[in-house]
Formats: sequence, structure tokens, C-alpha cells
Amino acid sequence: MVEHIPVMINEVVEHLKQIPVPRVIVDATLGLGGYAESILTQFPDVLLIGVDRDEQALSMARDRLAAFGDRVHYYLVPFSRLVSVLEKEKVTPDGVVFDLGVSNLQLSLPERGFSFQQDGPLDMRMESSKEVEGLRASDVVNTFSEKDLADIFWKYGEERYSRRIASGIVRYRKENGQISTTAQLVEAIRASLPAPVQRKMGGHPARKVFQALRIFVNNELVELEEGLQAAIEKVADKGVIIVVSYHSLEDRIVKYAMRDWKNEGKGIILTRHPLIPTEKEIEENYKARSAKFRAFMREVDMEEDS
Repeated sequence: MVEHIPVMINEVVEHLKQIPVPRVIVDATLGLGGYAESILTQFPDVLLIGVDRDEQALSMARDRLAAFGDRVHYYLVPFSRLVSVLEKEKVTPDGVVFDLGVSNLQLSLPERGFSFQQDGPLDMRMESSKEVEGLRASDVVNTFSEKDLADIFWKYGEERYSRRIASGIVRYRKENGQISTTAQLVEAIRASLPAPVQRKMGGHPARKVFQALRIFVNNELVELEEGLQAAIEKVADKGVIIVVSYHSLEDRIVKYAMRDWKNEGKGIILTRHPLIPTEKEIEENYKARSAKFRAFMREVDMEEDS
């Protein structure tokens, strides 16, 4: 059983309680159903629309949430397609919740290729179905130029040694052939960096490269921008949009989106500064250590008055 502890769930519930009469909540990143279970329990009259692009996660969430019956509607789509989901449902959501990043399920299964700590095929696609076509991480590291690899590692991983690592990967694949597993990629990264540099990196030397590849392969930042746009277009008056992010690239997009919404008169930012987990929560759930929580309330009257 994959351990799944929802991050900052108390803050999520408390901010949803600011909605006058919550009827429909969208969990735009359903995952294993941790947020959904708490929301459905805390708000017994709510219909929850659960969206996820990972078929494996959606199946496990169905099992977890089975007791809630038809109070949950499930959609196997990326959250950039929220508009079409809501149009099909013919509902206006009172709240939309995003829990970004990679899930414990994806990290814990070596065959998904997300983890630099377990050996598996170098995949990283969030769509788990075998029938889904799409760029794999192995396609990127084996066919992209040194410059393109360096750009990806810098742009999506903020990796300061991006050029050195890209050069090392190109050299590794010339000397050893295709890089087809996560362990081979880690080996190539380690071989490209002197030991003193690795010691200064403050974490696993492959961490930022794996993050960058995952974001690039899954087009995560564009997905986020489109998901946020769908949320602000569709959420009800006095509805709340909540985002929990885990790295600066995501948080920056959320911060600027909410600032723009405020400046356009679409509502108010409920979190003047991002909320962060308590020390107790971080002790109990290590994944929470880098989380940042932001929330926004839609106010139609403000836009009409402006």
C-alpha cells in the first residue's frame, strides 16, 4: 500500500470553509484521494469532481472513495481540460483545489521512472496507461542536443551545473550507448560532476535534473497556467481557488496569476504571503517540507464595479 498523507489538509479545509455554501468542489489533482476524502467528510453535502491524468492513481482513488458513492465524479484528463469537464457536468464549482507535483504513487513505483533512488525504466510520463503515446524522459536524454539538455535542466530544474551535466550525459551516451534506466542517468550525472561539487549540492546530485525532465516531459508549467485560467473562469462568486506547490517555478506562476486576478478586480488574495507547513507536519510528512499554500476568493461584484 502506498503511503499517502495529504499536505496541509487542515489549511485546505479551513479555506474551503470560507465559501458561504459549498456545493461543488473540484479536486483538480485527485491523486490517491487524500484531499478528496477529507473534503467529502468535512462537507457532507458537497459533490466532488475528481480530475487526474494518471489512470493508476484514479483507480486507487476510486477504491478509497467508494464509500462516498455518487458524491464523486471521476475524470481521466489533465487539469488543463477543466473547462470541458465542467461544461459536461453543467456545474459551477464553489472551490477548486490543486496539489501540484509528483505523487507518492509515482515516486514509489520504480517502473514509472520518476525516482532517482530506485532503478527503473526512464519514463516519467504521468499518464500511466500503456496505450498513451508521448515523449519519455529516455527520448529526451538520448536524442536532444547538449545545448537543449542544458537549457531544460536550467529552465525547469534551476540546476546551476546544467551545462556540465548535459555535457556529461552526451559523453556517457556516446561511450555507453542508450540511457534507458534511471540508474544509468544517475550514473551519467554523477560521472559529470567532481566529488567536491556533489558534496556542495545540498542533496542528491540528480534531484534537479529529474525534476526538470519530469516537468518538461509532462508539460507541467503550461498545464498549470491553463488549469489556473480554467479555474478563475469557472469558479462561482465567493468561490475559492487553492494551490499547494512544491518548487519555485510552480509557486511563481501561482503568485503572479493571483496577483493579476486581484489587479483585474476578480477577487481577493486570501493568503498575503504563502502559508507553509508547521514543523510538526514536516516531521510527520517529509514531503510537506517544501510546500507553499496560496488561496484566492473570486468576487464577481468587484469586477463589475471596476
